Amino acid sequence: MEEKTVKLPELKIGKLIAKVPIIQGGMAIRLSTARLAAAVANEGGIGLIAASGMPFDELRHEIRLARKLTPHGGIIGINVMVAARQFKELVAVAIEEGIDLVVAGAGFSRDMFLWGKESGTPIVPIVSTAKLAKISQTLGASAIIVEGSEAGGHLGTNRPSRDIVPEVRAAVDLPVIGAGGVLSGADVVTMLKLGANGVQMGSRFAASVESNASDELKKVYLRANKPEDFVLVHSPVGLPGQAIRTPFSERIMIDKAPRPEHCDVCLKKCSHKYCIIRALSRAQQGDVETGLVFSGRCMQYIHDILPVKEIFANITREAAAISE
Repeated sequence: MEEKTVKLPELKIGKLIAKVPIIQGGMAIRLSTARLAAAVANEGGIGLIAASGMPFDELRHEIRLARKLTPHGGIIGINVMVAARQFKELVAVAIEEGIDLVVAGAGFSRDMFLWGKESGTPIVPIVSTAKLAKISQTLGASAIIVEGSEAGGHLGTNRPSRDIVPEVRAAVDLPVIGAGGVLSGADVVTMLKLGANGVQMGSRFAASVESNASDELKKVYLRANKPEDFVLVHSPVGLPGQAIRTPFSERIMIDKAPRPEHCDVCLKKCSHKYCIIRALSRAQQGDVETGLVFSGRCMQYIHDILPVKEIFANITREAAAISE
């Protein structure tokens, strides 16, 4: 008797159809740029450019470059923090450039759904509760990303996504995308069985060849292979952030991180305990001593830097090997 196997379904968000139900997490500052987003889109997933912290001209350049790198029309979106002072303007620039979708996290905006409706651009909020998912559906969201405590960066909950996804699935009639701790084909299948229509993956793509992380930062990813290598730090945004233990993250935890000498007023609200934009940028550029390294806890299971094509091949092969 022939064994049935799991074939990954398509992911439909509005009129968009991704052949593989994988969204690449939008990792700022400048980890997710055109090269990574395009590589993911070319494999049939949804690639995101991390818009937070980018000047408008740079964002336009990255969107146009991603389009050039996806000649067969892959799906390219942006990820942007609602907490960013220029959130509205960044979304407007992306919509002007014909972006395929907007993913928004680190806060919640009711206005963004109106912008999406006016332009016909799918708006996809990142939420951590069924209540906020229902509100998002009422306001006009095209899909919901459900992020749990396993994820890297700013977190909205201390509950795992695998507990929240079924609650959101029961609450909304929209595509649901599970995020946090998704690394392998088995993880993808687990999320789908919990009721998700797709997944968002950050850490695995951060540790890819096409990731815009510096070589030094990628070495930090590979060295983080124990649970104690990961810490929760308080972000000036007002949310906890999951990060890899570094000299800088340890200084944050004892409230000894240097306060910014100059403020670019990049956030709507900021505690000014340290400059998170500059701290993330320093890590991206290779200064891992005084830089902040956001990462999901599943990074401890990543032991190699792989091309995006190989990451997709591994995931689809692993998923196909799992019997129903």
